[in-house]
Amino acid sequence: MTTAEYFQTPETVLPQELAFGQLRVAESPSVPHQRVLREFVMTLTPFVQDRELGELLFAPMDVVLDFDADLVVQPDLLFVSKERNEIVTAKVFGAPDLVIEILSPNPRIGKLSERLEWFSRYGVRECWLARLPQKEISVLTLAPQGVLAEATFGRAERVRSAVFEGLELTPLQIFGW
Repeated sequence: MTTAEYFQTPETVLPQELAFGQLRVAESPSVPHQRVLREFVMTLTPFVQDRELGELLFAPMDVVLDFDADLVVQPDLLFVSKERNEIVTAKVFGAPDLVIEILSPNPRIGKLSERLEWFSRYGVRECWLARLPQKEISVLTLAPQGVLAEATFGRAERVRSAVFEGLELTPLQIFGW
């Protein structure tokens, strides 16, 4: 399937992606997954809006990493800085500055290693992994060659982010429900 054909498929709330021409569809997320997503949105939205940093968008939202190679992903949550807001139109055409993936015990779409490789290669600066079973957040600094650094934060530790400098966020705020 091409990216153009993918855009012609019926709109759905089920997670779906296009991985180099192969359509992948997953079941809807679990309640714990959605709770974590809700907490991220409720916590990060005021931080981003008060500082006029850019825009947060959450799944299902198509992110076209490579139109010609037919690569379209749907991260759980993404952030595009105001300096790069031209990539946000009816879809997101380009790499967000930051993506957040909520890792449940069973992956929903594809392998994490392949997603991280795509995010790195196409220019995502930072990827957060919210590890549901462990209730911790890992922040990965990305570059085209791959993951440059990884830091994992648990319970009351303040998450440090180069994209969201000054953010006061702990895993307990996200997983405390």
